[in-house]
Amino acid sequence: MRAPTDVAAALRTAVATTVRGKPEAVDLAVATLLAGGHLLVEDLPGTGKTLLARSLAAAIGGRFGRVQCTPDLLPSDITGTSVHRPDSGEWQFRPGPLFANVVLVDEVNRASPRTQAALLQPMEEHHVTVDGTTWNLPEPFLVIATQNPFGQVGTFPLPESQLDRFALVLSMGLPERSAEREIVTGQGGTGVLGSVQAVTSPDELVAVQRAVAELYAADAIVDYLLDLVEATRTDVRLSHGVSPRVSTGMIGLARARAVVDGRDFVTPEDVQAIFVGACRHRVMVDGRVDSVGAGAILTELLGRVPVPRPTA
Repeated sequence: MRAPTDVAAALRTAVATTVRGKPEAVDLAVATLLAGGHLLVEDLPGTGKTLLARSLAAAIGGRFGRVQCTPDLLPSDITGTSVHRPDSGEWQFRPGPLFANVVLVDEVNRASPRTQAALLQPMEEHHVTVDGTTWNLPEPFLVIATQNPFGQVGTFPLPESQLDRFALVLSMGLPERSAEREIVTGQGGTGVLGSVQAVTSPDELVAVQRAVAELYAADAIVDYLLDLVEATRTDVRLSHGVSPRVSTGMIGLARARAVVDGRDFVTPEDVQAIFVGACRHRVMVDGRVDSVGAGAILTELLGRVPVPRPTA
């Protein structure tokens, strides 16, 4: 197996072939993958959400599945269904698009709440249950969902339980002029998506994820992360803070971000890089999920909580 930092560097380079001018978004997407989490990308249509997902999927190798969410999409359309075979008189299970290493769930908030709920078990447990039979999903298993801003025609808000399944939420934003010029002239964007080659394999990726989970994080780093978590629970502007499950997920993301940055140890900057994206969809402002308002509060908390000093 190659060093995790080498695999991370190869993934960054591959995805940046198409996603131009968004190095931070690419780094966070790769970190989510290496941490074994799931990613939610939210922004206006046309800002590169699907492109990021498809590029990362192409760079990973393995099987790829895609779900285009619509209001009439059924749970069985994504999990699979049992089909009766008249020749044998038996029922045969036909897997849905979830049976892949990388699953792009496009415009997830256009699916009905019933269909959204069908994603809860596979994202948490990496298997699905259909007609009383449990089927394991392939490893690694990564869900990359895209979401249009709530309030657009035909959207349904994701419930808190569904949002909590995503380790990180990021927004793409608009590209700078130079990056947009590259996209317009065919040097980036969907026009070069076909040139993205697989730079790792599912087996190697699973091994890398295990190595990332064991990366060194000093006690001072863990305490710093817990101080930030405590701040989300005591700030009066937040109806409630994040759970211990989020704390565990954040240390994994911080380890992965360190690997993406080419290091084998975690720094306070790694925690800071993932903190807002890991928490803004899991806290409430005035009793509701408000990722924009929460993001501003969480960014302020980063400036208030003391950062551990390096020891000599």
